[in-house]
Amino acid sequence: MPGFCARSDKIVSWEDGSVSRRLVIVIRRLPPFFKGKGKVRVEPRKRKPRADAAKNREKLIAAAKEVLGQGGPNASLEAVARQAGVGVGTLYRHFPNRESLFHAVFSREMEQLAEQAEGLAGTNDAIAAIRAWLHDNVALVETKRGMLGALSIGLSEDSKQTYADMRLRVTTAVDQLLRQAAEAGQIREGVSADDLMQAMYALCYTLQPGPEWRGQVLHLLDIFVDGLKRPTGDGDMKTGA
Repeated sequence: MPGFCARSDKIVSWEDGSVSRRLVIVIRRLPPFFKGKGKVRVEPRKRKPRADAAKNREKLIAAAKEVLGQGGPNASLEAVARQAGVGVGTLYRHFPNRESLFHAVFSREMEQLAEQAEGLAGTNDAIAAIRAWLHDNVALVETKRGMLGALSIGLSEDSKQTYADMRLRVTTAVDQLLRQAAEAGQIREGVSADDLMQAMYALCYTLQPGPEWRGQVLHLLDIFVDGLKRPTGDGDMKTGA
């Protein structure tokens, strides 16, 4: 229904100075049942992702981790699409380039590791928690190296900074666990999250990639983790060796 308002305009005749008035009706069209004042702004409706599109994206991320993370001659985008049960066109609609696919997978894995690390505080068995967390880190290194090789890409400086910020979350949480475990006498003192990470990366990148790579890394890593235990019978002895 239109809205009405009226105003009186004074009209002056320049010839004889006489004055006349007229009533001017101004019609403003407002939306039906509009009771407010001012202009009405209609926001465009944002379309939510369809359920099947979101499901396809998740399947592609899982497939990329499995197919590309292993590397090798069969690691291709076509193989990822087949593993996910979708067409290559669907893959490119979600991930227009190789970099976007890598970051989707790697960011997801990094976020899960960060959340896992933040949930370690207060655990009763620090050694078991550290061991499980480092094992998952080895899996991430394997996925990262396989994907970077299969996709033939490198990390930009912006990407490195993003992952550096996430790594800070991880080291902060793990340092808290290590302090609590040392105070409880479960592990030796003087061990930091950076110590764990450096040892893990040294093992990962020293051994040559191959079918036995992961088993060898985990075996050596378990020996390292066992060495974190505080020696028994030392009383209150403090050592970082």
